[in-house]
Amino acid sequence: MSEIIKVLIVEDHPLVVDGIRALISKHSGMQVAGIAGSAKECIAALNQASPDVILLDIMLPDATGLELIEDIRRLSPVSRILVLSTYNQRYYVETMLSKGALGYLLKNAGGEEIIEAIQTVNEGLPYLCSEVRRMVKKTDDQAVSLSPREIEVLKMIADGLTNKEIADKLFISPLTVDSHRKNMIIKLQAKNTASLIKAAVEDGIIHVAKS
Repeated sequence: MSEIIKVLIVEDHPLVVDGIRALISKHSGMQVAGIAGSAKECIAALNQASPDVILLDIMLPDATGLELIEDIRRLSPVSRILVLSTYNQRYYVETMLSKGALGYLLKNAGGEEIIEAIQTVNEGLPYLCSEVRRMVKKTDDQAVSLSPREIEVLKMIADGLTNKEIADKLFISPLTVDSHRKNMIIKLQAKNTASLIKAAVEDGIIHVAKS
């Protein structure tokens, strides 16, 4: 890594970009190597140079960071990836880290923490912002607990029943069924209904018969 940390900002919100660019410009040991507002622009930038640190947003106009990170690792394996996102769900944190990101930073982080995060990942060390660290610790310390009703609904979802069919069986409204489903997705840090069922099976909450 060079003495001056070259940072590529991959972010499509102008206010966020302006704030980070101003922050980095005030630091003598860093400089903005480029700004990409989309996955396409990011790929183009990486074809020109390999920045030391890439600040990567998860949601871009033409792709997600979950998809783009694989291209980044292929095109610029020496660059350190620091995720910059509004999403603090454990699913996104663990997925981005497993795909090669070295750090995870929320957009509400203060200037000092942003600088610290860039410096840390530039040195090849992992970095989680304070809010994400608290979230991870909390979910590590607390076992996921579903109510008996939620488990009942989950089993029926796994059996392929629709919201209306479940509602009819349990004598509740389809909206209540959907509310249970959404609550379980949040509790198990799932992305959608399919990953909810997968997570529940892996955690031993429900058992699905193999065909």
